[in-house]
Amino acid sequence: MADFLATMAKSSRIRADRLHPAEVRSHAAMRTPPRLVVDGFIIIAECKLSAPSVGVLTAPDDPIAEARRRAQVYADAGATAVSVLTEPSRFAGDIDHVVAASACSAPVMRKDFLVDPAQVWEARAAGAGGVLLIATMLKDDVLREMLRTAAEADLFVLVEGFDADDLERIGAVAHAWTGSQPFLAGLNCRDLRTLQVNPGRFAELAPHLPTHVPVLAESGIEHGDGAKRVRDLGYGGVLVGSALMRSDDPAAVIRSFR
Repeated sequence: MADFLATMAKSSRIRADRLHPAEVRSHAAMRTPPRLVVDGFIIIAECKLSAPSVGVLTAPDDPIAEARRRAQVYADAGATAVSVLTEPSRFAGDIDHVVAASACSAPVMRKDFLVDPAQVWEARAAGAGGVLLIATMLKDDVLREMLRTAAEADLFVLVEGFDADDLERIGAVAHAWTGSQPFLAGLNCRDLRTLQVNPGRFAELAPHLPTHVPVLAESGIEHGDGAKRVRDLGYGGVLVGSALMRSDDPAAVIRSFR
């Protein structure tokens, strides 16, 4: 595992150990998030305030209000789902940003470096309809446990990988998915050593994509032409963050993907 993911996993473990599993599970039962509907090309639009590779993307006076506003802008523009960063140390995220964003009309996905099933229930309790799981940083038994929890919590999952080995593992666990909501795979073209994106990896790894689940292209997609290129390579959708956060008109960017 790259040093960056190891650092994030350690930080996430500290946060997970502060949770009370029975309490977050009880709170989760009080929420019924919108369900993910996969119909055509998938667009997951991301809310994030900062990222290690680019620094501060936006610094709103009220991050909660900004998460609520931006999520609805994305939903109104036709985003399939809204991704919300909750990692605090490098991405300036917070679980309360999910609570705020979940007021929008699209399902919200918690994006973080999750390492414990209690964090899956925490996502559901905050109003998330789905979670991101990073295959690269989770051993097989932990990944399977996280997936079982997501299925029990009635969440959709996006299982992210970075190379051909990851894609093979993701394809294997997808066969065992028992959830009633969609299982999505993701290929992130970011280099975990340098944190730089390499969009050429989408074509390079296209022959290794699982064929029985939709695979999203992550990182490096800036506009509609980029979405068309990955669609033509066999990808079923995109997850886009920085391009939306930098744009003065993120709704127009989302519409360009359509």
